Amino acid sequence: QVQLVESGGGSVQAGGSLRLSCAASGSTGSIEFMAWFRQAPGKEREGVAAISPRTRSTYYAGSVKGRFTISQDRAKNTLSLQMNSLKPEDTAMYYCAVRRVLLIRDPLSESEYNTWGQGTQVTVSS
Repeated sequence: QVQLVESGGGSVQAGGSLRLSCAASGSTGSIEFMAWFRQAPGKEREGVAAISPRTRSTYYAGSVKGRFTISQDRAKNTLSLQMNSLKPEDTAMYYCAVRRVLLIRDPLSESEYNTWGQGTQVTVSS
């Protein structure tokens, strides 16, 4: 089992930056993919960014590419999301998720992940 705890959310003005963190504990050696998702009120959860700890490959949604950076600190079992040039449309609850199966079709698909954190709120004002 893997447990995930997110932190770092908050309120910021448009154009600002935030850094989210996700602390993983438990059977972290079995993790094959880690990702950030977000869900705005009235909208479906969407994949934001993902990373393969094995290959270090990263994946980004088009809406955040060039503004967000996903990274993983293996020694600390921590996943991070650096968010720059934030926009009001980035406002959402952000969730950390992991997958413990190597083969994957879409690293940004919610259905690929089975372990989730509780979420951290990000609010961007105009």
